[in-house]
Amino acid sequence: MYGNNDGPDLRARLPEVAYAELGGLRFGAIHETGPAQGREKRCAARFPELDVLVFGHSHIPWDTTAPTGLRLLNPGSPTDRRRQPHCTYMTATAADGRLTDVELHRLPPRAPR
Repeated sequence: MYGNNDGPDLRARLPEVAYAELGGLRFGAIHETGPAQGREKRCAARFPELDVLVFGHSHIPWDTTAPTGLRLLNPGSPTDRRRQPHCTYMTATAADGRLTDVELHRLPPRAPR
């Protein structure tokens, strides 16, 4: 999938949304989901076939579940913390149609250059 800083050449080769089935769950990954307000409802309407949607753009960690059951995950960023106190990444286990062990990990501060 492409991101907001990817140019036309890369966008021509990559999809806006990447899809995969893992551990009996249907995943989607997209760079941008729009404003935080209304995100669950908006994403559930756009992706009714998914169980989990992973997104980025804001670099702000996010873990919620829409009323439809769609799980929305943003791992933050391991490289650019923006307005967040820490760089982060997320791990999870997908097995037997369930998502478990979802954990946000903080990275240690980088040494000054």
